[in-house]
Amino acid sequence: MLDLSGIIGKSEALTSVYSVLEKVAPTDSTVLVTGDSGTGKELLVRALHRNSKRKGKPFVAINCGAIPRELLESELFGHEKGAFTHAIRTRAGRFELADGGTIFLDEIGEMDLSLQVKILRVLQEREFEKVGGTRSQSVDVRIVAATNRDLEKEVAAGRFREDLFYRLNVIPMHLPALKERGEDVLLLASTFLKRFSELQERELELTPEVNGMLLAYTWAGNVRELENLMERLSILCDGKKVLPEDLPPKIWEVVGKQKPVVQKTASVSNQDFRLPRIEDLKGRSMKDFFEELEEAMILEALKQSNGVKNMAAELLGVKRTTLIEKMKKRNL
Repeated sequence: MLDLSGIIGKSEALTSVYSVLEKVAPTDSTVLVTGDSGTGKELLVRALHRNSKRKGKPFVAINCGAIPRELLESELFGHEKGAFTHAIRTRAGRFELADGGTIFLDEIGEMDLSLQVKILRVLQEREFEKVGGTRSQSVDVRIVAATNRDLEKEVAAGRFREDLFYRLNVIPMHLPALKERGEDVLLLASTFLKRFSELQERELELTPEVNGMLLAYTWAGNVRELENLMERLSILCDGKKVLPEDLPPKIWEVVGKQKPVVQKTASVSNQDFRLPRIEDLKGRSMKDFFEELEEAMILEALKQSNGVKNMAAELLGVKRTTLIEKMKKRNL
């Protein structure tokens, strides 16, 4: 039975990915995983390793787009002492560390052409040389690569080697965008919300209206965007349920609705405004007078915002945390 730890989803689009995973995991074939940013490509690759015969061996990941090209070769293959400035000792690279296991080359579409040649050699000959080295080292690794780019277009544009593309693309696996995964959106949302709510030591659930809006949204940032939203809601929501007004304006716009805007009271002109006078104190201290005035303003803002603290704080021009502190002080 497949170990899919960390992967959440039951949609037909994802089930077809599981089917390929089950067939390819036990083999040593090279796999190229494609999909938009935030779809969970690394989770899939880790599942590939866990279900392979190499599962007891190292899993080593490297983001080829996050490391400057002049340092990436050393990161991948290691270097000998004195190979370049600051190379004060011999250092093993990721391929050497992954020997016997799996190496995951994430965002391989960002890799420089000169380095692609060396990756091709590892695929063909199962050996490499350290930077500054003079001898080849053998390595036994399964190479899995991932990219959010269309590598066939990159090949046509001369930015990616055609021979390397075909070496990597033995088993292609494509992760669907979140918008193509139907009700997986709600499964993921509830899972993320539960996890983040527990960290905040509270209970929080999504209302049916919110579920409908989440399903209608396009999720350009995919699973990562949904996860970030659930974390935000676990912190900012006031009640025990996530309401439509708690969702950001962007979601309202995409689903074709207009988020209700709390109408601020019209500002009064200098001619209408009158500063308090001594007689307004009516025997109270100035401190008590302003305390009463502040409480009255808080109650008015809460009334206009239907009790939504975020909106009330906006009306008053204060932070939400400041408003909550003032409310606690007055037992409101």
